[in-house]
Amino acid sequence: MSNYDHIKQSAYEANMQLPKLGLVIFTFGNVSAADRAAGVFAIKPSGVPYEELSPEKMVIVDFDGKTVEGKLRPSSDTKTHAVLYKHWEKIGGIVHTHSTYATAWAQSQRDIPIFGTTHADHNTVDIPCAPPMSDEMIKGDYEYETGFQIMNCLKDRKLSYEEIEMILVGNHAPFTWGKTPEKAVYNSAVLEAVAQMALLTEQINPKAPRLKDALIKKHFERKHGPDSYYGQN
Repeated sequence: MSNYDHIKQSAYEANMQLPKLGLVIFTFGNVSAADRAAGVFAIKPSGVPYEELSPEKMVIVDFDGKTVEGKLRPSSDTKTHAVLYKHWEKIGGIVHTHSTYATAWAQSQRDIPIFGTTHADHNTVDIPCAPPMSDEMIKGDYEYETGFQIMNCLKDRKLSYEEIEMILVGNHAPFTWGKTPEKAVYNSAVLEAVAQMALLTEQINPKAPRLKDALIKKHFERKHGPDSYYGQN
């Protein structure tokens, strides 16, 4: 028995959702699950195929990126996860994929415009694309700096990580997060769907207008506002 069995199980189950949802191929991508009280998170081991994963193979890492428990090397993106957990105290799960459509927007260095109500159900702004990393940051501790690349983008745009739970890293790929690993995976799937819809929208109508503010407000608030009425809660 490990003191971290609960987050190992949570991280395992969340990671296994990625191939099921078509968000990864081979070993591209990872999910982590945090235990805030213990100051650690469980993350997928580096380069291990999804079909070979098990809860026991998840690696426990602290918020400084140091391995606490586990025989395998943690994901190569571990330091990015650690930076975000350390600075964003209200998140409990992080997902990184190279899903096709979201990654295509990241490679294009473009925000994903808010064209429709599907997007507005989850965000009130364009999904941000962080500028490509500077040469100085690339030469440094690359994965560690990626965490700051993400945080700096939201800070520069005066956006809150609690409201915007997804981002594109310019030239790289998407990251999403949430209060739980399950919500982070959900956000990753939503991001991929919205990215695909936005691409198709621009192909059908290159001059497609941005969704008007009244519809953005209506769709977001009916799910997330003080008088929300979507669902059964």
